Amino acid sequence: MMRRIAVASCALLLATLAHGELPRAVGRAFLDVGIPLNSVALVVQEAGRKRPLFAYDADRAMNPASVMKLVTTFAALELLGPDFRWKTEAFLSGPLIKGVLYGDLILKGYGDPKITIEQWQLFMAMLRQTGLERITGDLVLDRTHFKLSPHDPAEFDQDPLRPYNVGPDALLVNFKSVRFAFAANDAGDAIEVRMEPALPEVELHATPHLSSGDCQDWRTAVGAMFVNRGLKAEVWFPGHYAASCGERDLNVALLDHAHYVRAMFASYFRAVGGEFAGGVRDGRVPYGAAPFAVLHSAPLYEIVRDVNKLSNNVMARQMFLTLATARHPPPATLVNATDAARRWLASRKIGMPGLVLENGSGLSRHERATAGGLAQLLAAADGSAVREEFASSLAVAAVDGTLTRRFLSGNVAGQALLKTGSLEGVRALSGYVIDAEGRRWIVVAIINHANAQRGATALDFLVQWVYRNARAWNPALQR
Repeated sequence: MMRRIAVASCALLLATLAHGELPRAVGRAFLDVGIPLNSVALVVQEAGRKRPLFAYDADRAMNPASVMKLVTTFAALELLGPDFRWKTEAFLSGPLIKGVLYGDLILKGYGDPKITIEQWQLFMAMLRQTGLERITGDLVLDRTHFKLSPHDPAEFDQDPLRPYNVGPDALLVNFKSVRFAFAANDAGDAIEVRMEPALPEVELHATPHLSSGDCQDWRTAVGAMFVNRGLKAEVWFPGHYAASCGERDLNVALLDHAHYVRAMFASYFRAVGGEFAGGVRDGRVPYGAAPFAVLHSAPLYEIVRDVNKLSNNVMARQMFLTLATARHPPPATLVNATDAARRWLASRKIGMPGLVLENGSGLSRHERATAGGLAQLLAAADGSAVREEFASSLAVAAVDGTLTRRFLSGNVAGQALLKTGSLEGVRALSGYVIDAEGRRWIVVAIINHANAQRGATALDFLVQWVYRNARAWNPALQR
């Protein structure tokens, strides 16, 4: 045991000499979980101060995982404005006579990141209230506001049906996903599976049988099988589901974008008394046409909260692409979105050397940022006109979002506002810690290592250390 402590202390000393000052307890927290300090980058800095309390390997570009969303969301708040709203428009391609549209209905999307089932229902009700009862033609989708290369949902991790792998789309509806809710029936003798939205194009063939015992790995136990053909999908759950699991959800991305929108339109237009039996195809709104109905999104500051608190990847990608329109005419492209973000950083004099942007969500093997650059970004946000909107979008320790189950013990609960990041080989955390005296500390920590999944305890220790010790720490006393 003494030998291990001596080796760890030596490693800490050598790493500190090579990369910067680091509190011994913080360094040991990483070493104790098998993460060498040459795989870690850290910055702790009091807000309003020009120099960090300590910085460790702060200039090395590393994969920050979802912490990259801080760049996208802060840029969006400043470039687009907190009250910015996306819109989705409906156009008539023919005459409307006594409630009957003799022609196609055209839907034009502008990249709204969060058209939920509830908002879609509102849109359908709006069409009916405006006088549309029946459509004789097809549903035409104008998705030209984004110009993107074909998206392969299997490219990132070979799991194409996971909702986080859904690609961005100018007309994204309900994240192109279906929720399967598992629970015992009222009699307690069988398992019911509820599908939302209940789309006829998604056919459920088999439900799991009821079993006893502990819940354990229920996702594997149900034996999910999917056949996804783009325009239709088939689903089986031939396994078992323990009553002790209660109600659990499984979200799956099914159908292709166009046929998902068509299925959602047919189902929910019918639900408000409309009639539609046509097909779906891509097209464009005729020049000069006036919209028949317009659905507006929630304001940007609300969308930003979902992106950061819940770490929603497809919403972040939609938002990142929308940045392009702040500097360039549509269609929005990834090249133009990246250019807009870089120009904004330069205009704000936020130095982020080594920054690599791919999609702005952090769901990437290629995106890079330095801990020092992220600390500068957080400092700029803290002094900006959108300070409150940005800070309130971060998860609150032990309260909500990705931190609901972290920091449950100790004094940090409710006192840290953080964005977390997690990929295979990556763990990261960035944001603000408010100590017992009300001082606000900027904290950035990135781990890139094969053992990164063990790093949550070390990251949490860092946050707790900042809350308890940062205001009194003196590097000279540990030399």
